[in-house]
Amino acid sequence: QVQLVESGGGLVQPGDSLTLSCATSGRTFSIGTMAWFRQAPGKEREFVAVINWPVSATEYADSVKGRSTISRDNASYTVYLQLTRLKPEDTAVYSCAASATRIYLGNDYCRSTRAYNYWGQGTQVTVSS
Repeated sequence: QVQLVESGGGLVQPGDSLTLSCATSGRTFSIGTMAWFRQAPGKEREFVAVINWPVSATEYADSVKGRSTISRDNASYTVYLQLTRLKPEDTAVYSCAASATRIYLGNDYCRSTRAYNYWGQGTQVTVSS
């Protein structure tokens, strides 16, 4: 059992930066992969970024590549998502997800919601002027 709690969302202006956090508890030692997804109103949940253990390989969606960074704190199993040069289309509920499996990156599976069996409740990011 793993619990995930996101924080750091809020209202920001276009071009601003924001860092989201995902705190973990429970059987965190079993986590092999963590990812961020987002869902805008009326749209499907979409992949944002992923990081795995122990190599810390990362992968990003094309929509955020070059202006986002996923990172982790190994001691606390906290995962962060830094978003820069934010756009109105980045507005969404951002959720973190975890899998007990170390997922190989570079394929579609690591970008799919079905790869992850633990989810947080999400944190709202609103980008508006």
